[in-house]
Amino acid sequence: MKDVLDELAAAQRAMGKGSVPAGDAYTIELRRRYDAPIDDVWDALTNPERLQRWLQPVTGDLRLGGTFELDGGEHGEILRCEPPRLLKVSWLYGPDADAWPGTSEVQVRLASGSAGDTEFELIHAAVLEEPLFPIYGPGAGGVGWDLRLLALARLLAGGESVDHEAVEKSPEFVRRSAAAWGEAHLAAGGEPEHVAAAVEATTQFYAPDPT
Repeated sequence: MKDVLDELAAAQRAMGKGSVPAGDAYTIELRRRYDAPIDDVWDALTNPERLQRWLQPVTGDLRLGGTFELDGGEHGEILRCEPPRLLKVSWLYGPDADAWPGTSEVQVRLASGSAGDTEFELIHAAVLEEPLFPIYGPGAGGVGWDLRLLALARLLAGGESVDHEAVEKSPEFVRRSAAAWGEAHLAAGGEPEHVAAAVEATTQFYAPDPT
């Protein structure tokens, strides 16, 4: 578990404001460094065989303007693809999501570091009316992205694939991740009582107390 917590601490988190085609949006933002060259990180983001090892199995027309679908139900369109530095997709989830296009987008930017490493930035923008946010705050999506970037770190280091389900249900991982997103929420001006309630709701959603 120590390496998992170390990876959590390696990321900088922020919550901000942005826009998507459907209107004003809030953003959850993750920035970190990977000890791997930029071409290797880009390949991990776009090669279906490697993508399934840290995110999920993916199908579709994987080119600019094409569409994709993950095994978990997330799907969308490839909006920008500028190897090896920028990938942007629409990001919809759920059986009714297609009724609200343009409400959620994910963008990843890469930059080469001075030591042959890679600076990684992920920004997930979603409309302000997104129903999970009032309850869970940025942890609604942030905990899931923490898990995926942990798996990406393991892949880039040449290690074994992460057991997503086991880590996601780890009370310690969830507690640390939810608390970190609570700190980002506070820094963005969130009301302390709302932030505390959102952190607790996120923790209980991902790792509920045994009954």
